[in-house]
Amino acid sequence: MSHAQSPLHSGFGAASTAHDVVAGIDLSGKTAIVTGGYSGIGVETTRALLGAGARVIVPARDMTKAKANLDGLKVDLVAMDLADPASIDGFASTFLTSGDPLHLLINSAGIMACPLTRDARGYEMQFATNHLGHFQLTARLWVALKRAHGARVVSLSSLGHRYAQVDFDDWNFERREYDRWVAYGQSKTANALFALALDELGAPHGIHAYSVHPGRIITDLARHMSREELQRMGGVDDQGRPVADLSRGMKNTEQGAATSVWAATSPLLNDIGGVYCEDCDIAALMPDDEATVAGSGSLSSGVRRWATDPAAARKLWSLSEELTGVSLG
Repeated sequence: MSHAQSPLHSGFGAASTAHDVVAGIDLSGKTAIVTGGYSGIGVETTRALLGAGARVIVPARDMTKAKANLDGLKVDLVAMDLADPASIDGFASTFLTSGDPLHLLINSAGIMACPLTRDARGYEMQFATNHLGHFQLTARLWVALKRAHGARVVSLSSLGHRYAQVDFDDWNFERREYDRWVAYGQSKTANALFALALDELGAPHGIHAYSVHPGRIITDLARHMSREELQRMGGVDDQGRPVADLSRGMKNTEQGAATSVWAATSPLLNDIGGVYCEDCDIAALMPDDEATVAGSGSLSSGVRRWATDPAAARKLWSLSEELTGVSLG
């Protein structure tokens, strides 16, 4: 756990794009895997990394959609479903067989505010996809990350982490009533805690991990929200078109991809890891008494203390190993 939540004043901000933050950085000879790299801000993340010279591999659950969205971009598309453990293992095994190092792993895929759904194991789908799937993928790729001698793992959290801590007594909503925003918040807190624990484990191998809030961007991620909900939070206009207005905290996809690309490539973070980032910088801690309404259009910045708790991070790591049957290789 190598750094406090203290902004670096990076020189970038909310208006910066993924191409802005990677300008002048040479990723030639580097290999990146971007989950969700064919949808929403993932496409812009993929585009920016390619532009800097990286080889980019995009695991895709929907190959038809991926081919259409990435048309004209020279990427390696490989089938994988984060909700299917066997699919994750197959993808990772194929990559490891190549013997290649993995320099950048950007865990960008996710789902948000869906009705109660469970995977084949009976696990609540937001926690299973957003956290456990990425946990398993990262663990399976551990050998390749170590080979890079300086890898970075970036996990997309969200300001939604403020909606809920990880409920270690009932993370699977077996005894409490399901709330789609609480479930989403729990999964996003898990993303931040995962980065915290991973950085501690990875530091001896030159591996750093980060979690990021990309900003408020209306993409296909919001498919489970009605137009009325999106209008109430200021996400779409009267015609249902996404709003991009920084004065209201709303970003476009190029700006939304910037913080994950910054965390993956910035020299300012060479000796720093385990932090939660937003607007292309390390986020400050939020006041403990500041309330956040689930599903609201909150404009405040910062990270909840519960998403930076080393003890909770280690507890989540142990739980994740138990639930997936996977540990670092």
